[in-house]
Order: sequence, then structure tokens, then C-alpha cells
Amino acid sequence: MDKNPMDLKIAVKGIDKVYNDGKKSAFKAIDDVSLNVYKNEFVCIVGPSGCGKSTMLRMMAGLDFPTKGIITIDGKKIIGPGDDRGMVFQTYTLFPWLRVEDNIQFGLKLQKFTKAEQEEITYKYLRIIGLEKFAKCYPKELSGGMKQRVAIARALANNPEVLLMDEPFGALDLFTKSQMQLLMRDIWQKEKTTVIFITHDIEEAVFLGTKVYVMTPSPGRIHAEIEIDLPENRDLDLKDTPEFIKIRRSINEMLHPDSNKLK
Repeated sequence: MDKNPMDLKIAVKGIDKVYNDGKKSAFKAIDDVSLNVYKNEFVCIVGPSGCGKSTMLRMMAGLDFPTKGIITIDGKKIIGPGDDRGMVFQTYTLFPWLRVEDNIQFGLKLQKFTKAEQEEITYKYLRIIGLEKFAKCYPKELSGGMKQRVAIARALANNPEVLLMDEPFGALDLFTKSQMQLLMRDIWQKEKTTVIFITHDIEEAVFLGTKVYVMTPSPGRIHAEIEIDLPENRDLDLKDTPEFIKIRRSINEMLHPDSNKLK
């Protein structure tokens, strides 16, 4: 599908990432990676552990930098973190000493929103994530899935143009993970925030994404770019359809080309 160049949000152009321990040895984590993320896309990047996908996301966030190449947002080089990008990590990053509502309001206070504005935005996202009744709770009183819901709400409350998500559901049990996937799709359809989502779970990538980039093992390279031609309105039954299974299998074969030989 042709994309409007004016809608290009994040462009990764020929980046390498090399780690040098200061001695003779050096480790190349990413090799000549280029990819494009357009406005309102839900882009998943899937690949095996150690392929550099999380490193690439950190560079998009401005928390790390390529050894070679350039990453831009709206045509401008990323030189550090910015309020145009929000990030959700795999580990639970809520402030344990703050209640749920205060965690969500943290960034809003820094931006000098009025108290009324803070409360309006906070309770909007508490409704979206279904945790209005837990506004006064501390993180220790929440389950893992609930903590990640709050982390997503906190990121979205700051109204980022791009939401960067680094395997946010990786530590959850299968049932909770499925429910979080449904929630994330629902949030994306309502908010239309541009999302870049890192995962090693092929099924998750296909279910969530409008587009999937497949990365090779270290050093990480882009093996394929796949447009996910599935309905925008998705439920868990979609995972059992022939169309979904076909896409999932094709990506699995890219990542595990020798798997069929073992049958």
C-alpha cells in the first residue's frame, strides 16, 4: 500500500550499533537497518532475543544512539528523549510511593497542567483501562497486568505522538497477556496514537500490528516488512482463522527456516 510521504513519522536510515568494550573486541548489535513508521500505524518489530530490537527502540526514544546512520522524527534527527514520545517497558516502572492516580498525573504536573485538567485527563484514561476503582491504590496492591495498564495510561496521558513499547506483556501469564492485547488494540483504535511495539512473540505481533518488521539474529537486520491485511476490529477468535494462521506461519518460517526439516 502506498503511503503519503507527509505522513512519515519515524525514519530509521541505515543504522549500525556497535558496542566496544574499550579493548580490541567489539560487538555489532545492529547492521544497516532501515525502516519507516507512518502516522497512526501500529508497527510491531519481531525477532529472537538478542537481535537488537530493544536497542533500536531505545534509540528511537533518544536513550541510546546509533554508531552509524540516522533516526528522525518528523524529519528531525533524534538527539535525546522528548515529550513527543512515550515509552512503556517490560518491567513495571510505576513509582511505588505514589497512588495510581498520582502515577498517571506525574508527567502532567511537570507540564504545569491545572489540577482540574490533571484530574480530567487522569480519569479519562482510568476509564479507558478499566481501573477507575483503583485510583487510590498503590502499585503493590495491583496485579502485573493492572500495573502495565497504569503504565500505558501514564504514557498516553502525556499525549505523545508516538508510543514506544518494549515487550510490555512479556512477563504476563497467557490469559492476562491476551486480555492486554485486546485492551491495547482497543486503545489504539480510539486514540490512533502511532505505536511501535517490540516483541519476540509472533502471534502477538500479527494480532496487534498493522505492519510487522521481522529481524534476523545478531547482528540484527531487517529480513522482511509485512503489511498485516486483517480486519481492524479484532477479537481473540481471529487467531484461529486461516488468514491469521497463514501470516503467523510465514513469519515463523522466516525466523526458524530449519524448523520444517525437523518434522
